[in-house]
Amino acid sequence: MTRVAVDESLEERRFRFGENWAEFLTHIDTHRINAATQSLRSMLGVDSLAGRRFVDVGSGSGLFSLAAKMLGASVHSFDFDAISVECTATLRSQYYPDDPQWVVERGSILDASYVASLGKFDVVYAWGVLHHTGEMWSAISNTLRLVAPGGAVFIALYNDQGWISRYWHSVKRLYGRGSITRTGVIALHWPYLVGLRSTVRFISRRPQSERGMNLWHDMKDWLGGWPFEVATPSRVRDFFEAQGFELRRASLCGTRHGCNEFVFVSRNAVSDEPG
Repeated sequence: MTRVAVDESLEERRFRFGENWAEFLTHIDTHRINAATQSLRSMLGVDSLAGRRFVDVGSGSGLFSLAAKMLGASVHSFDFDAISVECTATLRSQYYPDDPQWVVERGSILDASYVASLGKFDVVYAWGVLHHTGEMWSAISNTLRLVAPGGAVFIALYNDQGWISRYWHSVKRLYGRGSITRTGVIALHWPYLVGLRSTVRFISRRPQSERGMNLWHDMKDWLGGWPFEVATPSRVRDFFEAQGFELRRASLCGTRHGCNEFVFVSRNAVSDEPG
């Protein structure tokens, strides 16, 4: 596995996403895989990824790497979190053992040399990842260097809600301070993040999200997700357009918390040199 540089001061406070994904892995089934596959089809506007190179930046559980593979892509999955890498490798061993067209390794999107070593991809997927790096805009810049000319990047970033985002920023910091504060944070927010949303999904007959996640793991990911950065849709679009990308599709939160989703297409090659 690839070595990654570690900021020890940040590591003490960083949410252990891999531990959450390891729990979620036991709940992955055909329905969740189909939901993930449909999410890729819908946002990318394709029925198949056959013959395309797909990179999963921050692969987490590996669910969307698996979905891309099932759509026919050759897949490269990497994550900073070692347990997340193990989760992705577990899915690979279950569904595509020893397949050379699916590479799983540990790496950091903040490591410009590592990113440059990967080459270019037809589809770059970075859903809900880059805002947890502690250096979001640098992470986005490095992500764009992975996109082949004419390729697409499917990215999701936390919506900037102003003072509400600042509230969640404080909540996430409290969550990471220890088991006592973590229990309090969960108890305070569970009625909304799980209870109310479960009721809404039951009434609407939509038992889980379109991306295949369940509410319990969604809640832990949301409350614990530190570092935490946000961006308005207009700022994201301006940044990408300045780098030679064109917006093809967007799914926005509006006034709600969560991630704004974007698919941008490269109009030209992006330099491998760090900005």
